[in-house]
This record gives sequence, C-alpha cells and structure tokens, in this order.
Amino acid sequence: MTRALLLVLTLLWIGSTLLLGELRWFRRPRLADRIRPFLATNALHPPVRSLEPTKWVEHLAPFAHLAGDRLASALGVAEPLDLRLRRVHAAENPRQFRFRQFGRTLAVGAMTSLVAILLRLPLPIFAILSSASALLTFLIIEQLLATRSTRWQRRIFLELPIVSEQLGMLLSAGSSMGQALTRISRRSDAAIALDLRIVVGRLQQGVDETTALREWATVAGVPAVDRLLSVLALNRQATDLGALITEESRAARAEVHRELLELLERRAQQVWIPVTVATLVPGLLFLAVPFFEAMRLFTTT
Repeated sequence: MTRALLLVLTLLWIGSTLLLGELRWFRRPRLADRIRPFLATNALHPPVRSLEPTKWVEHLAPFAHLAGDRLASALGVAEPLDLRLRRVHAAENPRQFRFRQFGRTLAVGAMTSLVAILLRLPLPIFAILSSASALLTFLIIEQLLATRSTRWQRRIFLELPIVSEQLGMLLSAGSSMGQALTRISRRSDAAIALDLRIVVGRLQQGVDETTALREWATVAGVPAVDRLLSVLALNRQATDLGALITEESRAARAEVHRELLELLERRAQQVWIPVTVATLVPGLLFLAVPFFEAMRLFTTT
C-alpha cells in the first residue's frame, strides 16, 4: 500500500507540474528574459516572459502528441487534431494541446488513485477507478474540442447564404475576387469573416486564389463551402460569375430552410411525448381498477 501511495503521489506531482507549467505566474522566466533589461540595446523595453515551453517540455511534447493521437484513434476519433484546432482558431498547436491534455489526465487519475488509497479500496476497484477517471478526462477534453468544431461548422453553414449573396453582389459590381474577400472579411467578426481573414492573408503571401480557398474548404469541412468554391473556381472563365454565385446562395438558403423545417417537425413531434404519457397513465389506471376487481371476483368464486 505504501508503494502504491508513493506512485500515486508521484503521478499527482507530475500532473500538477505539467498543469501549472502552462501558467505564466508559475513558470520561471528564462535566462535570456532575465538579462534582457540589462542589455544596452533593450534598455527601454520591459522584460517579457517567454511563453515557449521549457526544454524538458519540448522533449515530452512529441511523445504526448503521438500517444494522444494513437489513443484518440483507438477511441474512434478519425479527424486529425491539427485540422480541428485550425478550424476553431485555437491559439495552441497540437503538441501543446496533447501535452496539456495528458497533464490533466495524469492529475485526475492520480487524485482518484489517492482517494481510493485513503478509502482502502480493493486493488481491482483501485485500478478500475484510476484508469476509468483518467480515460474519462481524456475523452471529455476530446469531446469539448469536437463540440467546438461542430459549432463552428454550424455557424459557417448558417452564415454561408448571406456571405454568398454579398460576394455575388461585390463581383457583379466590378470588384475583383481578392477585393471582395477582403471587404467581407473586414465587415464583421462572424465565423466566415474570421476564416476569410486567413484566406486574405494567404493571398497577400502570393498564394493563388483557388488554392487559398481550397485550403479554407479543407479546414472548414462543410459541403456547402465545397459547392461554393466549385463556382468560384470559374472566376477566370465565366463572365456572369455574380449570377452563378447568387444561384448558389439561393440553393444554400434553401438547404438551411429545409433543415430548419426538419428541426421544427422533430420538436413538434417531441411535444406530443409528454401529452401521450400524461394521457396513457391515467387511462391505464382507470382500466386497471375494473380489471383487478374482475380478477378478484373470479378468483373468489
């Protein structure tokens, strides 16, 4: 029992260190950050704490990334982590995400093991609780990211008809593709506007318009975006591209309307469930009283 307690305390210490290492107030500044204020060239600049991971974190992060991808694939997660993080505009890369995920998993597993040891639970229950809590923590973090990704795709799907109409009007007014995308990306903070800012940045780097839009479609993972880009690919070939985009926006709006009608129908059907239950239960009670009374008469006679 003492060895198990030491092992649990060690895992708890490792997990807590990994979690606290992500916080700026806990992490010790690097040597370069500490001596920067004393340099002649940087005397007027305040010291800045580096947000990069330390050396030992840099060595552990690849193993955490590989192990996390293997475990997620074994649990049925097929979409790459990099794609999901890029879709929701996450500020961390896949290695940082997996490293933080494993830190939380180890911390929760160690805390559960410590509680099981203090309660003096049998060894099989101890092992099941520890592994189940750690695996559940891993799955919860994966599910939270998947939920964010699904919500972002939903926002793109709902915003796409309006953005398509705006794009069609700008192209019909004589704007180029790059100018139209830039104006739409600067108008709001909607999901598509944030995505188009990345597309505009890629265009400013010299990437072709079709290539930049295809990259966005790959990250978005929305079929309606793929259909719109198949029309935008005709930018250099078709003369009435604005009319084609308008037709595509109408089709996207019809698809959103059809899905909304399906949702309303499902909710209308769900309304009848409590009504049916509230009707059947008293009816069954009224039927049960004469039935049991008749059974009692037949059995007594």
